[in-house]
Amino acid sequence: MQQPPDRLRTFAAVAALLGWITLALQLLLTIQMSIGSGRGIWHGVWIYLDYFTILTNVLAALVLTAAAHRSRGALGCYLVRTGVQTATAMSIIIVALVYNLMLRQLWQPHGWRAVADNMLHVAMPALFLLHWWLSVPKQTLRWPQAFAWQAYPAAYFIYVLLRGAMDGRYPYPFLDVAALGYLRVLIDACAVLLAFVAVAWVLIALGHWQARRSTQVRASRPR
Repeated sequence: MQQPPDRLRTFAAVAALLGWITLALQLLLTIQMSIGSGRGIWHGVWIYLDYFTILTNVLAALVLTAAAHRSRGALGCYLVRTGVQTATAMSIIIVALVYNLMLRQLWQPHGWRAVADNMLHVAMPALFLLHWWLSVPKQTLRWPQAFAWQAYPAAYFIYVLLRGAMDGRYPYPFLDVAALGYLRVLIDACAVLLAFVAVAWVLIALGHWQARRSTQVRASRPR
């Protein structure tokens, strides 16, 4: 894959740094809350790793870090693939949409909690989407990829159910098996999965439009 210009790598580096700082801040706040409730550090880490928001922001920070570096190993080359970056964009857009449309009204954080909350659910999705738009080549995007990208949210769903079966805790109200039962949670999960597919198709359509426009611009330049 062709290396992006220096200014775009710098943007990716700054966005990655903000992402890692935000993730560290949220981890610290979660551990503090766990200690305050008498459950200790490792319980805080366990809770921290329960959230799709956290896992997806970790993925986004990894992708941005890889995109910022000139030299990449096998993992870095995988992370900067067009499909992987677009799947990450899909997932972090869902993070922003679900939280801001469905969950934001459920609590009112203050202070550093509000800072971390808005960074994870607003700023980082916006920064990653801008990175995707400016830096990621779109010519290889194909419509069937939208279905392959659902492996990540599907794996998360299984992960949440397994964790919930162990400790009885579910991170999101629409996945709370204890309150809703497995059938309702499965229906809710299918609805969210449709939203993932819809966002993926929007990204692919935008990518095709951007690729066509870039081709037309290059063709119109005097030779």
